Amino acid sequence: MTRLIEGKPIVAHIREEIKAEIIQLKETYGVTPGLVVVIVGEDPSSQIYVNNKHKACQEMGMYSEIIRLPEDCTEEHLLAVIEQLNQRQDVHGILVQLPLPKHINEGRVLEAIDPTKDVDGFHPINTGRLFSGQPTIYPCTAYGIIKLLEISD
Repeated sequence: MTRLIEGKPIVAHIREEIKAEIIQLKETYGVTPGLVVVIVGEDPSSQIYVNNKHKACQEMGMYSEIIRLPEDCTEEHLLAVIEQLNQRQDVHGILVQLPLPKHINEGRVLEAIDPTKDVDGFHPINTGRLFSGQPTIYPCTAYGIIKLLEISD
C-alpha cells in the first residue's frame, strides 16, 4: 500500500525544534552553531540547493556562510580552504557540495574535512563508525528521510 507523506508540516516541526535548541545553545553556552558550505563551479542545481541550505540556517538562527570557488579552482586551493575551516572555532559544520569538477579528487577532499565537522557524514572515519554501529554523524540526507518516516508514523 502506498502512503503519501506530507513533508512540509514535518519539516516545519523539525525546524522549530532545531530553532529552540539553537536558542538554548546561545543562552546556555554563548555558542551560535556555524555551517560553511563550499561550492566549486556554477552548477545551477547545486547553486539552488546551497542557497536553500543557507536560507534555512539563517531562519533557524545559525551562522551560515557560502564559499564559492570557480570551476577551475585547483584541488590544492580547495584543500587549503578546508584546512582553514577546520581551524576556525566559529565553524561547527563543513559541507563541500558534490559533485566536484573532474580534476578534483573527491576522496581527498572528503578526507580533509575534520570528522567532527563533517555535516554529510562522508569522512571515512564517520562512514566506518556508521557501518560498525558506533555513534557518529549520520549522512544528512539519509537521516532526514529517517526522521520523516519516524515522525509520519
